[in-house]
Amino acid sequence: MTDYAAFESKLHTLRDEMTSRISAIDKEVHHREEPVEKDFAEQVTQGENDDVLNALDDEARETVKKIDGALRRIKEETYGTCVHCGKPINQKRLEAIPYATLCIDCAE
Repeated sequence: MTDYAAFESKLHTLRDEMTSRISAIDKEVHHREEPVEKDFAEQVTQGENDDVLNALDDEARETVKKIDGALRRIKEETYGTCVHCGKPINQKRLEAIPYATLCIDCAE
C-alpha cells in the first residue's frame, strides 16, 4: 500500500475550505446578516447574485462529495487507482486534483 497521508491531509484541508464556503454562501443567500433590499431593482440584482451563489454552492457541494469519496478510497486502499481501467492515476494528476477518480487517459 502506498502512503497517501499527504493527500489525505490535503483532502481534509480542501474539504474544510469547501464546507466553509458552503456555510458562507448559505448565510449570504438566506440574507442572515442583512435584510432583502426594499428597492425592486436592488432585489433583482440580489436575485441574480443569489443565482450565481447557488451555482457556486452546488459546485462546492459536489466537490465535497468527491473529496469524501477520495477519503473513503484511501481507507479502502483503492485511492490512486482509476475506477474505469484500474491503472494507477499519475501522481502529478493527484497533486492537481486530489479527488480524481480517473487516470488522464480515461478522463479524456
